[in-house]
Amino acid sequence: MAQKPNIPKGMRDFSPVEMAKRNYIFNTIREVYALYGFEQIETPAMETLQTLMGKYGEEGDKLLFKVLNSGDYLTKISDEELVERNSLRLASRLCEKGLRYDLTVPFARYVVMHREELQLPFKRYQIQPVWRADRPQKGRYREFYQCDADVVGSNSLLNEVELMQIIDTVFTRLGIRVQIKINNRKILTGIAETIGEADKIVDITVAIDKLDKIGLENVNAELKANGLSDEAIEKLQPIITLTGTNEEKLTTISQVLNDSEIGQKGIEEIRFILDTLKSTGLNNEIQLDLTLARGLNYYTGAIFEVKALDTPMGSITGGGRYDNLTGIFGMPGLSGVGISFGADRIYDVLNTLDLYPKEAVNGPRLLFINFGEKETAYCLSAVSKARAQGIRTEMYPDSVKMKKQMSYANAKAIPFVALAGENEIAEGKFTLKNMQTGEQQLVTIDELIDIIQ
Repeated sequence: MAQKPNIPKGMRDFSPVEMAKRNYIFNTIREVYALYGFEQIETPAMETLQTLMGKYGEEGDKLLFKVLNSGDYLTKISDEELVERNSLRLASRLCEKGLRYDLTVPFARYVVMHREELQLPFKRYQIQPVWRADRPQKGRYREFYQCDADVVGSNSLLNEVELMQIIDTVFTRLGIRVQIKINNRKILTGIAETIGEADKIVDITVAIDKLDKIGLENVNAELKANGLSDEAIEKLQPIITLTGTNEEKLTTISQVLNDSEIGQKGIEEIRFILDTLKSTGLNNEIQLDLTLARGLNYYTGAIFEVKALDTPMGSITGGGRYDNLTGIFGMPGLSGVGISFGADRIYDVLNTLDLYPKEAVNGPRLLFINFGEKETAYCLSAVSKARAQGIRTEMYPDSVKMKKQMSYANAKAIPFVALAGENEIAEGKFTLKNMQTGEQQLVTIDELIDIIQ
């Protein structure tokens, strides 16, 4: 007996219904990106390891899927190297390519390679899969999609404002109520300076970023374990527990960071973004959250994160400002800002809240029954006419028992079935059956189309 086939762990098949739902998300994001003037690019699934290695840290390098060289890739490997079994060294000799880990590094490579062709500022979006050799677990896959948008070549904070509008527009169209959280790397740097622990900026932000998950007491314990003094931790308390409106938080933090030049610069940037957004009429709340940190080694200015309000879920969108995207490829000084929608988490939120519109996930709307050669010939022009009017239509391909054809319609949840036997053909009409109510009526093709539309 043949062994049942399977797929690698962390990979997924998607059914027609799942694909319809995923395409609804992708198409919504794609339409909004285009609405704001972003243009789509794609980069290859495979990049050279020279492009990928060293861009994600030591742990990230370990999670790269490496691709064996073509041909007889062992010819240049000595017996001694094989016996030594140094997997990292062997991989560097056997593999010159790898699957992309994210869309950001390939985008940076794209900008450097095509710099002479690009009109700056360059507004691009990408919706493509990425691969990570991670340990699969619930909500974490080895293959998943990223939906990124970035603006490079402009320092204007209007780009941040526009990205907040994009986030708001996408989730408004999807029907998901969200809270958009915003902070600034410069403010966090100013906080570390003010409490006298500037060199502990990463430890501080990693700890306070967990405030919602582990609580204040555990955050303080982690800060102490990381070497912060009791005095510094005490100074931090009123900052990380700050409440009130965005304006009240800005006023307070401005006073706290009075002597920090970089902190004041961050406050000025956040104030501009929030004040400008007031006139745009956002549908969702935007909140200044001084505990929001994200990847601080990467971001240099405003940072954002989005959470769904009506179901527990981690961040479903994130992003921020970075100052040196292309510096890793020898082209320093190109500033950018970007966001990425978490399609898989958005999929889970829409499923949980049952927010998919029926028309987005429905299959065929109309099935023509096949009674034989003569009847099929009569139906085919009607099939073409229904499709020309935008009605998703099938003609059952085989002349089998009607019960089997009706079962097919039920299994695919096709709401209307059209039948044409001798009597219908004689009158130039069709019997249209509503599969939900059971109601049947004799109609012309034009009447049939009007009813279904």
